Amino acid sequence: MYKLKAIANDIFYVGVNDRQKALFENMWPLPYGISYNSYLIVGEKSVLVDTVDVCFSDIFLRKIQDKLQERPLDYLIVNHMEPDHAGSIRLLRQLYPQVQIIGNKRTFDMLDGFYGIKTGLVEVKDGDMLEIGQHKLDFYLAPMVHWPEVMMTYEETNKILFSADAFGTYGTLDGGILETELNLEHFWDEMKRYYSNIVGKYGNPVQRILQKLSALDIQVICSTHGPVWTEHIRDVVGIYDKLSRYEGEDGVVIIYGSMYGNTEQMAETIAASLADNGVKNIIMHNVSKSDASYVLRDLFKYKAVIIGSPTYCNQLYPEIDSILQKIEVREVKNRLFAYFGSFSWAGAAVKRLAAFGEKMQWTVVGEPVESKQALKADKYDACWDLGKSMAEKLAEK
Repeated sequence: MYKLKAIANDIFYVGVNDRQKALFENMWPLPYGISYNSYLIVGEKSVLVDTVDVCFSDIFLRKIQDKLQERPLDYLIVNHMEPDHAGSIRLLRQLYPQVQIIGNKRTFDMLDGFYGIKTGLVEVKDGDMLEIGQHKLDFYLAPMVHWPEVMMTYEETNKILFSADAFGTYGTLDGGILETELNLEHFWDEMKRYYSNIVGKYGNPVQRILQKLSALDIQVICSTHGPVWTEHIRDVVGIYDKLSRYEGEDGVVIIYGSMYGNTEQMAETIAASLADNGVKNIIMHNVSKSDASYVLRDLFKYKAVIIGSPTYCNQLYPEIDSILQKIEVREVKNRLFAYFGSFSWAGAAVKRLAAFGEKMQWTVVGEPVESKQALKADKYDACWDLGKSMAEKLAEK
C-alpha cells in the first residue's frame, strides 16, 4: 500500500510525522510539528536504522511490513536511545523476534533499562565496520550529541550518514522527504532553535564528532528529525559548526521582564539607541510572552545580549530568573553582555544580573543602569549610553 520514498538504491524512508504534539520533550513549542525519521535498507540483508515514537508504531510497522513482505528484518541499528527514536523497539522485536540489534555498550545498558531487552545484540565500537550484504556500514561514536550512547552510521556505497539527532530540525515533512522537494524557508531557524534547545550545552562534543566526520565523503545526511539533506550539506554542517563554537552573528538580543512597563521603557530606549548607532539586528523578547525556546535560539544566533529585570521580592523577576537558569545550563560562551533593571523601593535585580554575567564569564559592556520607579531623564540618558556602548563594541569586532 505505501509508496516509500527511496533515498538511494534499496534505501527507503519509513519515518512518520507528528502534527499532534504541542510541546517537544513537553517543553519546546512545535508550531510546525516534527518528524521522527527511520530508514530501511533492503538488500541481500534487511537493515532498519532507528525506530519512531511508540505513538506512531502502527503506521511505522505497517510501512516496514509492506516493504519486506515475507522477508525477515535482519538487523536494527540503534543510533540513539531517546524514546522518540527507540520507542517502537519492543514492538518491532515482537514482530521480528530474530532481528539482531546493533549498538554500543551504552546503547545496550539503556536498551535493558527502557525495554528489558538483553539478547540478540551485536556490539560495535568506535570505528568498527560491518559488511551486511553489499552494504558496508561504519560506526562513529558521538557521546553527548546529545546523549551518552549516541552514535552515527556511515553507509559507504551511497555515502550516506545516518546522523541520529545531529543536523536535525523541528518541522514535519509535508509531502516531500528530500530537501529538494520542500520549501526550506522555516527549517533554517527551526534548526537553530532545535540546536539551542536540545543540543546547545554540548558544543565540545559536537566539535569532536565534526572532526571525526571531516574525512568522510558525505553525499547524503539522514537525520532523525527533518529533511534528508543532499544539496545543503555544507550549510547544515556549517550551522552546527558555528553554533557549537558559540560564534554569534552581529546583532543584539534584548531580554527583559516588566510588570508595569517601566523596565520595558528602559528596554525600548536601549533598542532605539542601538538602532541609532547602526545596529540592524535587534531582537526583543518580553519573557512574559516569548517562549524560552525562541529566546535561546536568538541567544545562540547573535553575539550580544542585554538583559533587564525589575526587582521582585528582593530577587530577579521570576521569568527572568527562569530564562537565566536555562541559559546557564547550556553554558553559552563568548557573549557581549549588558544589563539594567528597575525597582520601586529596594533594588536587587541589577546586582543579581551582575553575578550572572560573572558566572557566565561574559564580556560586560557599558555601565549597568538601575532606575527607581518611573524612568527619569537621567536614567533615560544612561540607557541611551548603554545602547551606544554596545553598538560601538559590536562595531569593533
